[in-house]
Amino acid sequence: MTNPLLAEWTTPFGLPPFDQITDDDFKPAVEAALAESRANIAAIAENPDAPDFANTIEALERADDLLGRVLGAFYNLAGADSNPAREALQREFAPMLSAYSSEVSENKALFARIEAVWDARDSLDLTAEQQRVLMLTRRGFVRSGAQLDGKPAEDLRAVKSRLSVLGTEFTQNLLADERAWFMPLGKDDLDGLPDFVVATAKAAGEEKEAGGPVVTLSRSLIVPFLQFSDRRDLRQKAYEAWGARGANGGKTDNRGIAAETLRLREERAKLLGYDTFADFKLETEMAGTPDAVRDLLMQVWKPAKAAAEADAKVLERMLHADGWDGPLEPWDWRYYAEKRRKELHDLDEAELKPYLQLDRMIDAAFACANRLFGLEFRPVDAPVYHPDVRLWEVTRDGAHVAVFIGDYFARGAKRSGAWCAAMRSQQRLSGDIRPHVVNVCNFAKPEAGKPALLSYDDARTLFHEFGHALHQMLSNVTYESISGTSVARDFVELPSQLYEHWLEVPEVLAEFATHAETGEPMPEDLLNRMLGAATYDMGFQTVEYVASALVDLGFHDGPAPADPMQRQAEILEEIGMPHAIRMRHATPHFAHVFAGDGYSSGYYSYMWSEVMDADAFAAFEEAGNPFDAETAKRLEETVLSSGGSVDAAELYQTFRGRLPGVEALLKGRGLDNAA
Repeated sequence: MTNPLLAEWTTPFGLPPFDQITDDDFKPAVEAALAESRANIAAIAENPDAPDFANTIEALERADDLLGRVLGAFYNLAGADSNPAREALQREFAPMLSAYSSEVSENKALFARIEAVWDARDSLDLTAEQQRVLMLTRRGFVRSGAQLDGKPAEDLRAVKSRLSVLGTEFTQNLLADERAWFMPLGKDDLDGLPDFVVATAKAAGEEKEAGGPVVTLSRSLIVPFLQFSDRRDLRQKAYEAWGARGANGGKTDNRGIAAETLRLREERAKLLGYDTFADFKLETEMAGTPDAVRDLLMQVWKPAKAAAEADAKVLERMLHADGWDGPLEPWDWRYYAEKRRKELHDLDEAELKPYLQLDRMIDAAFACANRLFGLEFRPVDAPVYHPDVRLWEVTRDGAHVAVFIGDYFARGAKRSGAWCAAMRSQQRLSGDIRPHVVNVCNFAKPEAGKPALLSYDDARTLFHEFGHALHQMLSNVTYESISGTSVARDFVELPSQLYEHWLEVPEVLAEFATHAETGEPMPEDLLNRMLGAATYDMGFQTVEYVASALVDLGFHDGPAPADPMQRQAEILEEIGMPHAIRMRHATPHFAHVFAGDGYSSGYYSYMWSEVMDADAFAAFEEAGNPFDAETAKRLEETVLSSGGSVDAAELYQTFRGRLPGVEALLKGRGLDNAA
């Protein structure tokens, strides 16, 4: 019987045939795909013809086509709908794939051909895109150790293999902790909780088969519980469980994994000739150096901390007025901040939430993409990996652009957070290949028959991830290695964070923020109050984020700490972390940094991109129209369609004429007047 992963996919748009694929199909498919990739690499390295761009660089671009197709389907499932079999496969695949990657980067004959093409580049009549791909290919090989020999090469191979295993273990431990913990709520434990929180807790209880409502460690449930629960003891219990993910002792404890990961990253950097891992990692980013990152973060830290400390004094007075002695604690902040928001802005999330229906917010994201870029979205029927998953065909002027896949609801088998992935990326080298783009979120699933309601933060997350999706959909390059979001890490968040701005456009909310029961649009007064509170509690939000970014940088900008938890505490003490705020991501559950290399030394990148996104949206404001056609066209032609075909700083300067300063960010966060 033919393995469906290896057969031709005759499904609509060539989507994975999830209705035919079983977990038993993945291992033989990966083994077969790896064998094909190895054969392709050998054919390139041993080609008797003189090296040129087509037979070396373009051949490399095609070498892993089958492997990429199989892994695109597998890793989407492993992240969004895991099970013990898929987790076991992840652990098995990690060293296999690392070994293959090392084989390729250490292939001396292959690298010699790449060097020959590089040395002859000025005589090859290459396009600008081809020159960029050649440079990035060679740089990637060098940074993977292609110039190392003997024991250093062996050591680097071992380091990379172990790191791949550790990243998988970190992710699975975190998911296990999140899946295992829940807190049952009796009748007396519901004090203060609005109906929407109770309904979410009941739905979570049904999934856990707990016989009643529960609080889980899903952000979409635990955050509103911390905002509204009158039970301080339960808030503390839930908050401490949330903060203890990955640090509960036993086989799922991530503290030892973090320490070993940092030590191996330092070893990797030194083998490649860098002083620190941060020096190695930031070399290819817009920031360039650890000093540039720290300078940005500290420019923001000082006003954010001042704003947060001023807010903490007010919230602590509210705590004392309720009869509690002692300092404001982290499990108190959201509760009293929510009460204060109602006092200052007459804004109650329970009043707001019925106007932020998931389906209407999806419609809003699609409508903005239509007005800006002419995209249209049509639901389609095709095999999916979970009943909650939805599919749309994306077209423009009748032509197929992409398939967009939305997976919005939290479940125990899904890792936490929100992300965008491409199961297939845009490219033209192997034909006009259009992307399959997935947005995965963890919104609270409603009771059967009721609409899903979002918080304003949830709605921002939806727009954020859809901004990443647009970056993939609108990609227009020849080579997959530079397609879509294959850009500098501190540039990749620009399209996503920029797209969040359209959620705040009053005419968008006036059309799509409609009440779940009455269908009436959000009253203008409520809309104005919501937008007026957009920067409320921004000191808290900025402090918890910047603290995480500074700890990430501190871990990698120097000798690897023997005890990361002690080093975390030292960094927080050095910057004067307010008592009532903790890092957004403490080390044992800091998946951005320890689940893989993606954001290691790079968690700052959200803020680096935010410097640009505030300035980029100002281009539309200066044009006098948030949907200005000329500005949208320029944005697509520069930032959104180019992928990594041009240096990120050059792309932004082409769009905006200059690089911005931190002032736009501080103004956007309402921190420009903080002490």
